[in-house]
Amino acid sequence: MDFRDRHVVITGGTGALGTAVVAELLANGAICHVPYYIDQEEQNFAHRAHPRVKLIGGANLASQTVVTRLYDGIPKLWASIHLAGGFAASPVADTDEAELMGMIRTNLVTSFLCCAAAVRAIRRGGGGGRIVNVSARPALMPHLGAGSAAYAASKAGVASLTQSLAGEVLAENIFVNAIAPSIMDTEANRRAMPKADFTTWPKVAEVASVICQLASPENRLTSGAIIPVYGRA
Repeated sequence: MDFRDRHVVITGGTGALGTAVVAELLANGAICHVPYYIDQEEQNFAHRAHPRVKLIGGANLASQTVVTRLYDGIPKLWASIHLAGGFAASPVADTDEAELMGMIRTNLVTSFLCCAAAVRAIRRGGGGGRIVNVSARPALMPHLGAGSAAYAASKAGVASLTQSLAGEVLAENIFVNAIAPSIMDTEANRRAMPKADFTTWPKVAEVASVICQLASPENRLTSGAIIPVYGRA
Protein backbone atom coordinates (compact mmCIF):
# COMPACT_ATOMS: atom_id res chain seq x y z
CA MET A 1 0.00 0.00 0.00
CA ASP A 2 1.36 3.39 -0.98
CA PHE A 3 0.00 6.29 1.04
CA ARG A 4 3.01 8.55 0.48
CA ASP A 5 2.05 12.23 0.76
CA ARG A 6 -1.63 11.33 1.10
CA HIS A 7 -3.70 12.98 3.82
CA VAL A 8 -5.93 10.66 5.84
CA VAL A 9 -8.36 11.50 8.66
CA ILE A 10 -8.76 8.82 11.34
CA THR A 11 -11.55 9.53 13.83
CA GLY A 12 -11.19 7.47 16.98
CA GLY A 13 -7.52 7.27 16.05
CA THR A 14 -6.34 7.43 19.66
CA GLY A 15 -8.18 4.23 20.63
CA ALA A 16 -6.92 0.65 20.48
CA LEU A 17 -8.00 0.02 16.88
CA GLY A 18 -7.17 3.57 15.85
CA THR A 19 -3.62 3.29 17.16
CA ALA A 20 -3.10 0.18 15.03
CA VAL A 21 -4.61 1.86 11.96
CA VAL A 22 -2.42 4.94 12.37
CA ALA A 23 0.66 2.73 12.80
CA GLU A 24 0.00 0.95 9.50
CA LEU A 25 -0.78 4.18 7.67
CA LEU A 26 2.42 5.80 8.94
CA ALA A 27 4.43 2.75 7.89
CA ASN A 28 3.08 3.28 4.39
CA GLY A 29 3.80 6.99 4.20
CA ALA A 30 0.48 8.64 5.10
CA ILE A 31 -0.01 12.01 6.76
CA CYS A 32 -2.47 11.22 9.56
CA HIS A 33 -4.96 13.74 10.93
CA VAL A 34 -6.28 12.42 14.25
CA PRO A 35 -9.19 14.26 15.94
CA TYR A 36 -9.68 13.68 19.66
CA TYR A 37 -12.12 14.96 22.28
CA ILE A 38 -10.70 13.75 25.59
CA ASP A 39 -7.32 15.22 26.53
CA GLN A 40 -6.18 12.02 28.25
CA GLU A 41 -6.52 10.14 24.96
CA GLU A 42 -4.08 12.52 23.28
CA GLN A 43 -1.61 12.28 26.16
CA ASN A 44 -1.56 8.47 25.99
CA PHE A 45 -1.46 8.23 22.19
CA ALA A 46 1.55 6.20 21.10
CA HIS A 47 2.12 8.17 17.88
CA ARG A 48 1.63 11.70 19.27
CA ALA A 49 5.23 12.76 18.56
CA HIS A 50 5.43 11.41 15.00
CA PRO A 51 6.13 14.20 12.49
CA ARG A 52 3.37 12.98 10.13
CA VAL A 53 0.70 12.91 12.85
CA LYS A 54 -1.51 15.99 13.17
CA LEU A 55 -3.60 15.87 16.36
CA ILE A 56 -6.79 17.96 16.41
CA GLY A 57 -8.30 18.68 19.83
CA GLY A 58 -11.84 19.57 20.83
CA ALA A 59 -13.27 17.32 18.14
CA ASN A 60 -16.92 16.80 19.06
CA LEU A 61 -17.84 14.73 16.01
CA ALA A 62 -21.55 14.97 16.73
CA SER A 63 -21.39 18.70 15.93
CA GLN A 64 -21.77 19.61 12.27
CA THR A 65 -19.96 22.91 12.85
CA VAL A 66 -16.96 21.19 14.43
CA VAL A 67 -16.80 18.47 11.78
CA THR A 68 -17.04 20.96 8.91
CA ARG A 69 -14.25 23.08 10.37
CA LEU A 70 -12.09 20.00 10.91
CA TYR A 71 -12.36 18.80 7.30
CA ASP A 72 -12.03 22.30 5.86
CA GLY A 73 -8.55 22.35 7.38
CA ILE A 74 -7.32 19.20 5.61
CA PRO A 75 -5.33 19.86 2.42
CA LYS A 76 -6.22 17.53 -0.48
CA LEU A 77 -7.91 14.77 1.53
CA TRP A 78 -7.45 11.25 0.18
CA ALA A 79 -9.18 9.06 2.76
CA SER A 80 -11.40 9.36 5.81
CA ILE A 81 -11.60 6.45 8.27
CA HIS A 82 -14.34 6.64 10.89
CA LEU A 83 -13.56 4.56 13.97
CA ALA A 84 -15.14 6.81 16.60
CA GLY A 85 -18.16 5.29 18.31
CA GLY A 86 -19.40 3.64 21.44
CA PHE A 87 -21.24 0.68 22.93
CA ALA A 88 -24.01 0.36 25.49
CA ALA A 89 -26.09 -2.67 26.38
CA SER A 90 -29.56 -2.82 27.86
CA PRO A 91 -32.82 -4.62 26.99
CA VAL A 92 -35.25 -2.67 24.84
CA ALA A 93 -37.81 -2.40 27.65
CA ASP A 94 -35.15 -0.85 29.90
CA THR A 95 -33.72 1.57 27.32
CA ASP A 96 -35.04 5.13 27.46
CA GLU A 97 -35.10 7.68 24.68
CA ALA A 98 -31.94 9.41 25.89
CA GLU A 99 -29.97 6.15 25.80
CA LEU A 100 -31.29 5.31 22.33
CA MET A 101 -30.45 8.73 20.96
CA GLY A 102 -27.04 8.53 22.62
CA MET A 103 -26.19 5.45 20.58
CA ILE A 104 -27.59 7.00 17.40
CA ARG A 105 -25.59 10.18 17.96
CA THR A 106 -22.36 8.41 18.97
CA ASN A 107 -22.35 5.88 16.13
CA LEU A 108 -24.58 7.01 13.26
CA VAL A 109 -24.58 10.81 13.48
CA THR A 110 -20.80 11.02 13.83
CA SER A 111 -20.29 8.74 10.83
CA PHE A 112 -22.86 10.60 8.75
CA LEU A 113 -21.39 14.04 9.44
CA CYS A 114 -17.84 12.84 8.80
CA CYS A 115 -18.88 11.11 5.57
CA ALA A 116 -20.58 14.26 4.32
CA ALA A 117 -17.62 16.49 5.16
CA ALA A 118 -15.17 13.95 3.73
CA VAL A 119 -16.99 13.81 0.38
CA ARG A 120 -16.85 17.60 0.11
CA ALA A 121 -13.15 17.65 1.03
CA ILE A 122 -12.26 14.86 -1.41
CA ARG A 123 -14.13 16.67 -4.17
CA ARG A 124 -12.14 19.83 -3.50
CA GLY A 125 -8.89 17.91 -3.87
CA GLY A 126 -9.93 16.11 -7.06
CA GLY A 127 -8.83 12.67 -8.11
CA GLY A 128 -11.17 10.64 -5.94
CA GLY A 129 -10.60 9.07 -2.55
CA ARG A 130 -11.71 6.50 -0.01
CA ILE A 131 -14.06 6.38 3.00
CA VAL A 132 -14.18 3.55 5.53
CA ASN A 133 -16.82 3.27 8.26
CA VAL A 134 -17.18 0.83 11.15
CA SER A 135 -20.45 -1.06 11.46
CA ALA A 136 -20.72 -4.18 13.65
CA ARG A 137 -21.57 -7.85 13.46
CA PRO A 138 -25.10 -7.35 14.89
CA ALA A 139 -25.83 -5.04 11.96
CA LEU A 140 -25.44 -8.04 9.65
CA MET A 141 -26.78 -10.61 12.13
CA PRO A 142 -29.48 -8.71 14.04
CA HIS A 143 -30.32 -11.54 16.44
CA LEU A 144 -26.89 -10.95 17.99
CA GLY A 145 -28.14 -7.53 19.05
CA ALA A 146 -30.35 -9.06 21.75
CA GLY A 147 -29.66 -7.08 24.90
CA SER A 148 -28.09 -4.19 22.98
CA ALA A 149 -30.70 -3.26 20.39
CA ALA A 150 -29.97 0.47 20.43
CA TYR A 151 -26.34 -0.20 19.61
CA ALA A 152 -27.26 -2.74 16.92
CA ALA A 153 -29.74 -0.33 15.33
CA SER A 154 -27.20 2.48 15.25
CA LYS A 155 -24.60 0.25 13.60
CA ALA A 156 -27.18 -1.04 11.10
CA GLY A 157 -27.68 2.61 10.22
CA VAL A 158 -23.94 2.93 9.55
CA ALA A 159 -24.12 -0.07 7.21
CA SER A 160 -27.05 1.45 5.32
CA LEU A 161 -25.33 4.83 5.15
CA THR A 162 -22.22 3.20 3.73
CA GLN A 163 -24.01 1.43 0.92
CA SER A 164 -26.24 4.40 0.06
CA LEU A 165 -23.31 6.81 -0.08
CA ALA A 166 -21.24 4.36 -2.12
CA GLY A 167 -23.87 4.50 -4.84
CA GLU A 168 -23.94 8.31 -4.77
CA VAL A 169 -20.22 8.89 -5.28
CA LEU A 170 -18.89 5.87 -7.17
CA ALA A 171 -18.75 7.78 -10.47
CA GLU A 172 -16.40 10.29 -8.79
CA ASN A 173 -13.89 7.54 -7.89
CA ILE A 174 -14.81 7.84 -4.23
CA PHE A 175 -15.09 4.33 -2.82
CA VAL A 176 -17.07 3.87 0.40
CA ASN A 177 -16.91 0.69 2.46
CA ALA A 178 -17.34 -0.47 6.04
CA ILE A 179 -16.05 -3.25 8.23
CA ALA A 180 -18.30 -5.19 10.59
CA PRO A 181 -16.18 -6.51 13.45
CA SER A 182 -17.11 -8.94 16.16
CA ILE A 183 -15.65 -8.38 19.63
CA MET A 184 -12.02 -7.38 19.09
CA ASP A 185 -9.08 -8.44 21.23
CA THR A 186 -8.38 -5.29 23.25
CA GLU A 187 -7.35 -4.82 26.86
CA ALA A 188 -10.70 -3.19 27.64
CA ASN A 189 -12.67 -6.11 26.17
CA ARG A 190 -10.53 -8.63 28.03
CA ARG A 191 -11.21 -6.84 31.31
CA ALA A 192 -14.93 -6.71 30.55
CA MET A 193 -15.13 -10.43 29.63
CA PRO A 194 -12.34 -12.17 31.58
CA LYS A 195 -13.79 -15.67 31.01
CA ALA A 196 -14.02 -15.38 27.21
CA ASP A 197 -11.77 -17.23 24.78
CA PHE A 198 -9.58 -14.36 23.60
CA THR A 199 -7.84 -16.53 21.01
CA THR A 200 -10.92 -16.48 18.77
CA TRP A 201 -11.26 -12.70 18.74
CA PRO A 202 -9.86 -10.74 15.77
CA LYS A 203 -6.66 -8.86 16.64
CA VAL A 204 -6.66 -5.10 16.18
CA ALA A 205 -3.61 -5.21 13.90
CA GLU A 206 -5.42 -7.66 11.60
CA VAL A 207 -8.55 -5.51 11.51
CA ALA A 208 -6.41 -2.42 10.91
CA SER A 209 -4.87 -4.11 7.89
CA VAL A 210 -8.31 -4.68 6.33
CA ILE A 211 -9.25 -1.06 6.93
CA CYS A 212 -6.06 0.25 5.36
CA GLN A 213 -6.48 -1.98 2.33
CA LEU A 214 -9.97 -0.55 1.77
CA ALA A 215 -8.63 2.99 2.18
CA SER A 216 -5.63 2.50 -0.08
CA PRO A 217 -5.19 3.64 -3.68
CA GLU A 218 -4.65 -0.04 -4.52
CA ASN A 219 -8.33 -0.68 -3.79
CA ARG A 220 -9.75 -0.14 -7.27
CA LEU A 221 -12.59 -2.67 -7.12
CA THR A 222 -14.43 -2.67 -3.80
CA SER A 223 -17.10 -0.13 -2.93
CA GLY A 224 -20.41 -0.48 -1.10
CA ALA A 225 -19.22 -3.52 0.84
CA ILE A 226 -19.73 -4.33 4.52
CA ILE A 227 -16.76 -6.59 5.25
CA PRO A 228 -17.16 -9.10 8.10
CA VAL A 229 -14.07 -9.22 10.34
CA TYR A 230 -15.03 -11.84 12.89
CA GLY A 231 -11.88 -13.91 13.28
CA ARG A 232 -12.99 -17.27 14.65
CA ALA A 233 -15.48 -15.70 17.08
